[in-house]
Amino acid sequence: MTASSSSPAERRTVALITGASSGIGEATARHLASLGYALVLTARRGDLLEQLAAQLGPHVLPHVLNVAADVSVPGDRARLVKAALERFGRIDALINNAGIGMYKGHWWDGPDPLRVLDVNLYAPIELTRLVLPGMLERRAGSVVNIGSVAGRIATHGMYSASKFGLRGFSLSLRRELLGAGVSVSLVSPGFIRTPLTSGNRLPMPGPEVVARAVADVLLRPRREVFAPAWYGPLSLLSGLTPGLTDLMVRRLMNLR
Repeated sequence: MTASSSSPAERRTVALITGASSGIGEATARHLASLGYALVLTARRGDLLEQLAAQLGPHVLPHVLNVAADVSVPGDRARLVKAALERFGRIDALINNAGIGMYKGHWWDGPDPLRVLDVNLYAPIELTRLVLPGMLERRAGSVVNIGSVAGRIATHGMYSASKFGLRGFSLSLRRELLGAGVSVSLVSPGFIRTPLTSGNRLPMPGPEVVARAVADVLLRPRREVFAPAWYGPLSLLSGLTPGLTDLMVRRLMNLR
């Protein structure tokens, strides 16, 4: 699905991006804006959304809607979708990017481990449920879920649980919608330099590599892509050498 180069918002592909105030979401918003998309940006920090929209430039600003919302709250999800439909009349692409990491110690010592599931898994499922009827009616649309290599190679208990679940949801939904005109793609980043990894000492690329992958699957939908791409062979290798993967993951976790 491509974005039109014409200026009226009605002729632009409308993309809703969650977690748009920083990291992968912000980079994706900037990249899609440069390609001519109309944007619905949401995050909890409304001030950061306003700052981002202003930085996109005066020619983009008329085609941007900011909605401060917590995607883990049912009322906020409904308000977000309603606002997008009232402004643009449709949602062509849903990019479920909002996510949280986990308490840096053991997950069972954290204050609310289930919140990771609420934000990383349940919210994308519910937002998809809200936007899907319109896509199915038009027989056109894209759902892009931002997963993680941690959804293929288990790392931290609740975080990996949420990303394994999101991967299963994405792959099964894709099959359920075959022939319906709605594509479902999973973008699985490895270690990416974002606020979630700010304390990590590993060398990491910036979020732009994921933003480009998102734009690519909107144009050419695929079951799953990795960002950077070399994480794909690594994830396959992990299934063949589980003992070696155990050692590798433990070492990487100690470097954090």
